[in-house]
Parts: sequence; structure tokens; C-alpha cells
Amino acid sequence: MMPDALPAASIGLGLRRGLLEAIEAAPAGAFDFLECAPENWIHVGGALGARFDALSARHPITLHGLSLSLGGAMPLDEALLDDIAALMQHHHIRHYSEHLSYSADDGHLYDLMPLAFDEATVAHVAARIDQVQQKLGRRIAIENVSYYAAPWQRMPEADFVNAVLHAGDCDLLLDVNNVYVNAINHGYDARGFIEAMPSQRVVSYHVAGHFDEADDLKIDTHGAAVKDGVWALLDVAYARHGIKPTLLERDFNYPPWHELAEELARIRQLQAQHA
Repeated sequence: MMPDALPAASIGLGLRRGLLEAIEAAPAGAFDFLECAPENWIHVGGALGARFDALSARHPITLHGLSLSLGGAMPLDEALLDDIAALMQHHHIRHYSEHLSYSADDGHLYDLMPLAFDEATVAHVAARIDQVQQKLGRRIAIENVSYYAAPWQRMPEADFVNAVLHAGDCDLLLDVNNVYVNAINHGYDARGFIEAMPSQRVVSYHVAGHFDEADDLKIDTHGAAVKDGVWALLDVAYARHGIKPTLLERDFNYPPWHELAEELARIRQLQAQHA
């Protein structure tokens, strides 16, 4: 059985089917844990399920949900929650996170939509977080998301995230790339956002690549290498909140393994500098 807590100085890689062979063949020490979307592995059997079983026996697995729609108006998907709980129990998974967004409205939207930054939304999301935590029997983490429209903003994004964390009594998965993208797209200070997050609730980080549509428009794609500005912001996050488990996300345009290994090694190097 895997330990409950990942070491602070640990690095992870998103488990994607397109990377499965590379991950299985990766040398020992290339990464410390794997993260997957539970929706992609629930009820998966056969040869693919056996490969997931083998990986979960070798590496700690964390879950990063896509479909609970914490900010949505429709009732939480209790069947999905039951499936997530069963997956966690079967594979001894201790860490679950979800996006601070909504993704369903009378059916799944297959996208992460922005929420209104107001007190009513804080209370609504906090109640749903409590429902999830009660069902799973553990604290969860929420992730700050990238967004391109910002309707109904009655408080700054950083204040909204802080209010949800407090009202929901949950943790934060701080996505550094999303902070970088949002800061440029919406004209706020990325470093100031990082520093405004509550250190005691930051439990992990994400880094990823994005697409430069224009100087003032960045698209969060997870389909490219991590850019220098995001690496610099991760350095700021480590300095402000300390070293935490840090995950590299890559969802498509998969490069040769040595390029992913270099990015993973860069996380390891940054963590060593802050140790």
C-alpha cells in the first residue's frame, strides 16, 4: 500500500494513453508519481486495465477530475462520485483534485467553464465541495482554472479562490501555467496572484505548456513545452509557498521521451534549489 502523503520534493507526470508505452519504459527515478483523470479509467478492464493496475502497483497515483462540475447548477453526479470512491479504494489512491469551474448543464459540456466571482457562487461551490469530501471521506484540492471570458466578476479572482478555499475548507492545487495565462489574458500581476494564495492550503502544483496566440492572448493547451515565464513563476511559487509535489501535464503533441525527461529534471532541479 502506498503512503498517504507524497514527499514534498516529488515530481509527477500526467498519465495519458498516448504516453503509456513511454511511461512504462521510463527509467527508475524519472518521476515519482502519476496523475490521471478518473473518468478515463473508471470501469476500464482488459489489457488496458491490467496495464493501469501494473502502474498503480509501481507508482503512487493521484486523481484529477474533469466532470464533477463543482460550480454547476445541476445536482452532483452521485454515480460518478461512487465510481471515483471505488477507484480510489481499489488502487489505494489518497489524493483527489477537481477544477474550480463547471462542466455540466443537463449533460456534460466537455469543457471547463468560468464561474461568477461572487459570494453566492462561493457558498454554492463550498457546499458541493463539502458534499464531495463527505462522500470520499477525505479533503480534496481544487485547481484554479484558465478562462477566456470573465462574466459577473464582483471580486478579484485571487479573492474568489481564497474565499472558496476558506468556505469549503479544502486544499489548493496551484496551477502555475493557468496563473501565467490568466494574468496575461486578463491583465493582472501573476506574481501577486501567487503570493495571495494561502500557503497552508497549497498542497501541489501543476506546470504545462500553452500556445501564444498573441502577445496579449495565451491559450492553455497542454500541448507544448513549458515556457520560460512559467518556469520563473514556479520558482516564485516555491519561494512563497515551499516545495510541494509538482506535476508536468502534456495532453497531446507528445514529444520524444527525452524532452519530457528534461522538463521533469528541470522541476527536480528547481526543487533542489529551494531545499
